[in-house]
Amino acid sequence: MIPRTQMENIVGKYDKENITIGVIGSHSALEIMDGAKDEGIKTVCICEKGREIAYQRFTRLTDKLILLNKFSDILHKENQEALLALNTIMIPHRAFTAYLGYNNIENNLEIPIFGNRVLLRAEERSFERNQYYLLEKAKIRYPRIYSKASDIDGLAVVKVQEAKRSLERAFFVVSSYEDYVRKAKLRIKRGLITEDALESAVIEEYIIGTYFNLNFFYSPISKDTEFLGIERRLQTNLHDFTTLTARQQMEIDIEVQNIEVGHTPASIRESLLEKVFKIGDSFINAVKLEYPPGLIGPLSLQSIVTAELDLVVYDVSLRVPGNPIMATTSPYTKYYFGYTMGVGRRIAKEIKRATEQRTLGQIIT
Repeated sequence: MIPRTQMENIVGKYDKENITIGVIGSHSALEIMDGAKDEGIKTVCICEKGREIAYQRFTRLTDKLILLNKFSDILHKENQEALLALNTIMIPHRAFTAYLGYNNIENNLEIPIFGNRVLLRAEERSFERNQYYLLEKAKIRYPRIYSKASDIDGLAVVKVQEAKRSLERAFFVVSSYEDYVRKAKLRIKRGLITEDALESAVIEEYIIGTYFNLNFFYSPISKDTEFLGIERRLQTNLHDFTTLTARQQMEIDIEVQNIEVGHTPASIRESLLEKVFKIGDSFINAVKLEYPPGLIGPLSLQSIVTAELDLVVYDVSLRVPGNPIMATTSPYTKYYFGYTMGVGRRIAKEIKRATEQRTLGQIIT
């Protein structure tokens, strides 16, 4: 495990007038770099060859583009040295954890990271002290977990990794154990999932309600928890398959999937904000106790509002969740700051403030 003191020593020697925000060129890199540029901070984008076109097209965003044969080549000594020379602070997102891996992030990436690097692993449901563990500690309701498929006694969602794409999840909904067996076999036959992936899948109670991804930000400097806003996910081929009539849906022989391809904004009724604040505060307090130094920066609690107006959290993102639509649509950041922003700019503001106050050590690990 890379000691936090080692990273504090590194940022202590950085040129504070020339800090660079670093991102892996995937997932939410554009969102992060846009926020950096809004705050006047330089950026470096590390990208695989052949995947760089978006970062070349939006020329305002990328000050330096580093092209590698594969993302994990960032771990090579010469590449890490190049990033350190740029006074780089890396921002974790989903592609960052997926392509580098938790072991490398915790033990081999000797670049300061904005956030708590040991907390990132808790997002994985297969990890012992995972997001369910933290939700339990925070006393936040989450869907009932079936210990084995034969226990399914109602509508449930099977959360399983897709066979061909490591970042995608081939979730499917079942109504009984028999329905689970039938749909699982069909997906394995079609090559959508593997038997090994199914063995490690999580089966959750399917909660009926309206979906809201609730996005928070915790500042170790001000010790404030901010509610940044809400977005909802657009998924294929679920959207817009559901706009067809029931008769049309029954006539089409396809497997409905939940591959996230976009985002749409949302707001929540004002009388529910107290509950939103409560679960955000509770979760962040639990993380402080379980994963010192606690949460630093963004948090997304993907939630369902039930007909009884209860909040149920079904997924947790412990890094930049990837919701660029919020940068121009969130009324809640405007309530705090007088203008609308997204997660990328909020991170950049925190880095800028820490640089000015010489407290960078408080926001990195």
